[in-house]
Amino acid sequence: MLRFKLLGPLEVVGGGGSAFAPTAPRVLNTLALLLVRADRVVPLETIIEELWGDDPPRSAARTAQTYVYQIRRWLTAEGTPEEEGRKDDDRDRDVLLTRPPGYMLGVSPDQLDLSRFDRLLAKGRGLLQDGRSAEAVEPLCDALDLWTGPPLANVELGRVLESHAAALDEHRAHALNLRIEADLRLGRHRELIGELRSLVALKPYDEWYHTLLVCSLARSGRRYDALEAFHSARHILAEDLGLSPSPELNEVHAAVLQGEQPRTPLTCTAPKAATPPGPVPATAAVPKPRAPRNARSATAQTVR
Repeated sequence: MLRFKLLGPLEVVGGGGSAFAPTAPRVLNTLALLLVRADRVVPLETIIEELWGDDPPRSAARTAQTYVYQIRRWLTAEGTPEEEGRKDDDRDRDVLLTRPPGYMLGVSPDQLDLSRFDRLLAKGRGLLQDGRSAEAVEPLCDALDLWTGPPLANVELGRVLESHAAALDEHRAHALNLRIEADLRLGRHRELIGELRSLVALKPYDEWYHTLLVCSLARSGRRYDALEAFHSARHILAEDLGLSPSPELNEVHAAVLQGEQPRTPLTCTAPKAATPPGPVPATAAVPKPRAPRNARSATAQTVR
């Protein structure tokens, strides 16, 4: 059974485990578009828009149809089962289907890394909302482990795929934030300091990360470093954006100045049975912290 990867370079993995992808750029774009909209009809006009934008050639429809035909033949050849006992209906799942006004690539949830990511993210988010922070960490880490780089990293994105890639980046950021929140609910402030410093460097205008860094440093007994982190954040916001620190960042700063333990700003979820911030009770069974492996990093056309 073929497997498809979108969360990084686009790759198709065959039954033997070898990864491959079309080499022609526009064929690759067409396959990527069919995959990000897997199990949904992609109109021929949308494919043309992705490949040529507002200036398609007169032969755009015919050329796009040729690309789809090439992908259909290519997937059929690569997905031919080696095992004799595979059922005919299993073969049918690999077929790129014509569905007016376009085409649909039907894949099972286990064939597409994006589908697995969505399931794991939903599971982790649900556990966190139920107050089961320790259990939420594992599926959220597993979801993040599916990422091997920027989405569709080997595809020259047209404007349709650009919007999909931007949405995928936001979903990954959401999963990361949920995993960080789960760790914070488990009192792992000290363990998160290094990762938060990296995130602040990567996203210097994200005040939530600055706030978490100041808070984690303070709750780890590093008040001087916490104050330094706050002044660095205030300087970046003022010099680059002309902004003052957010109320949440100021609140954490005020607590540090007063020698108090700052309240951890947990804003990603609204748990039904929230675990209080800070160290968990000694009786709670909390697994060792785990960071995800990759955390560090025209008119309607006739189709045929």
